[in-house]
Amino acid sequence: MDLGLETYANLESPLHRWGVKQKLIGLTVLIFAFAFVQHLIILPAMLLVTAVIFAVSRLPLDFLMHRLRYPGIFVGALAVVLPLFSGSTVLVSLGPLAIRQEGLLAFVLIFVKFICILTLSLVLFGTAPFLKTIKATRSLGLSPILADMMLLSYRYIYEVAADLTKMQTAMRLRGFRAHGFSRRTLNALAILAGSLLVRSYERSERIYKAMILRGYGRAKISYEEFQARPYDLQVMALMIAVATGFVIAELAARGL
Repeated sequence: MDLGLETYANLESPLHRWGVKQKLIGLTVLIFAFAFVQHLIILPAMLLVTAVIFAVSRLPLDFLMHRLRYPGIFVGALAVVLPLFSGSTVLVSLGPLAIRQEGLLAFVLIFVKFICILTLSLVLFGTAPFLKTIKATRSLGLSPILADMMLLSYRYIYEVAADLTKMQTAMRLRGFRAHGFSRRTLNALAILAGSLLVRSYERSERIYKAMILRGYGRAKISYEEFQARPYDLQVMALMIAVATGFVIAELAARGL
């Protein structure tokens, strides 16, 4: 199993050449600015900026669409719930069902922010090696323990998924078939979850001991590779300026 975030990390584009540390700052500020927006009038500008950034990154459209698929299921559920049950202004009435204006507008806001924020996140992690991005977070002051936990989680979630697949295959070969929520099915799934948890814990113990034997926590990490170039600072300043523009536009829309 592979999420494939680093598949296109070595392409040639302005965003790939942008320093990882400055990219992390600039795109994170822009993501927070997008999350701050609450007025629909600003959404077209958000979509335009997101589309330009994604186009400049030269990442394939399939890379984005494939990773929007599963999170999109949860957003799709909101498309059913919000327009039907949120608000009081009825736009269309179909028997007992009614599409309400407030819920529909709320869904549009959530959907656009979801697309923009997730796209920027994929650009952030898809245009540089994940290890380098984690090192950049450490150079910005993130706790070494948290940074290492993020890296190990990213690395070993694939192993846990592979173990789960093997165990499920073994259960099927031994004749297990899930039949609803019977006591036998729930008991087998509980044993599967417990076995997976124990195996994951034992693996973490072995990995930690191996890391200690190899000097984990003793070596000093150099951050010279994250020295800012003029180009890096210029692009970061541009992103911060764009993010500031969205915040100002939102405050103006609120009448503050």
